Amino acid sequence: MSEEQREPYIDTPGLTPWVGKLMVANAVVLLVLQTVLTAPVFVDLLRFEPARAAARPWTILTYMFVHGGLLHFAANMLALFVFGPPIERRMGSRAFIFYYMYCGVGAAALALGLSSMVDLPPFIGASGAVLGVALAFAFAWPDAELTLFPFPARISARTLVLFLGLADLTLALWISDGIAHVAHLGGMLAGYVFFRLQGLAAARRVDRTPKAVARRPVMAPIPVRQGGATSDVRPAMARPEAQPEFTAEEVDRVLDKISASGLDSLTVDERRFLVEASKRKRHPS
Repeated sequence: MSEEQREPYIDTPGLTPWVGKLMVANAVVLLVLQTVLTAPVFVDLLRFEPARAAARPWTILTYMFVHGGLLHFAANMLALFVFGPPIERRMGSRAFIFYYMYCGVGAAALALGLSSMVDLPPFIGASGAVLGVALAFAFAWPDAELTLFPFPARISARTLVLFLGLADLTLALWISDGIAHVAHLGGMLAGYVFFRLQGLAAARRVDRTPKAVARRPVMAPIPVRQGGATSDVRPAMARPEAQPEFTAEEVDRVLDKISASGLDSLTVDERRFLVEASKRKRHPS
């Protein structure tokens, strides 16, 4: 998300479709594992273990929906509830769920890559995917102020995500507390790579766009012969172009596209159309 695409953060309450589905899915898995499938073998089948990843490829996805208890579940779902809805509204639902799963897979992939150098234990939880979403929030609204419970002071999203990343890095390197800090870092790193690549792709598109050359019209007099004498007739001023019609159907189509695929999916003409329609609504002629 480039600088020119950032808009002020507006806190809009309420869940979005995929955030709600993810919270329900995680809650159902926790409930089932705590009440019905209570044998340790079931958690063992779902958790991600780098040493056995090749034999259990499904665990690169299933580990994200398993939590070690109510506190672990509550912490991850609270973060998803805070950061997820604004990112889903900005990206669009399909792009959001892809990004969420991508960050979760990235968390496992980093652990798998490091397992050849260090001994990493099995891990579970949605923290890697959720922290990737938190990073996306910091990219979109770096100066948005948040309250870090239980501290009363407010902190910017950029500072909070940077603090979490440095804390995970420190704990991963020097303290063994049983928490998968490497997976946390993997989710954030995957998100960072995602937005860097997105920025590079956007820059290439801009570079390849042909630049229009502005030319001033030459208002030369046109000689016209009238009855044997030649006189100069200057052309009339060009009439202003007719304003486009902002039909309700076209506005609805653009808004539906934003809802489905996010603001970044709009073409230049569609963005210009939306801006002009908004101005026309605020200042009708």
